[in-house]
Amino acid sequence: MAIRIKARAGESPEQLLRRFKKLCEKEGLTKDVKRRAFYEKPSERRRRAARKSQKRVAPGGRSGGRR
Repeated sequence: MAIRIKARAGESPEQLLRRFKKLCEKEGLTKDVKRRAFYEKPSERRRRAARKSQKRVAPGGRSGGRR
């Protein structure tokens, strides 16, 4: 997966870099790099994934259903 950006007519290097950074963030590349910066034990990875899935299926929330 290579991210390529072509310079538009009259675009400054700062604008080009900003577009590149936005695209990297949109693709999730920056988040992935930060996550891989330090070693994470497999047990910690599983624990983090379990916490994330519990947040998704949080019980007791007001879903708007009738009783």
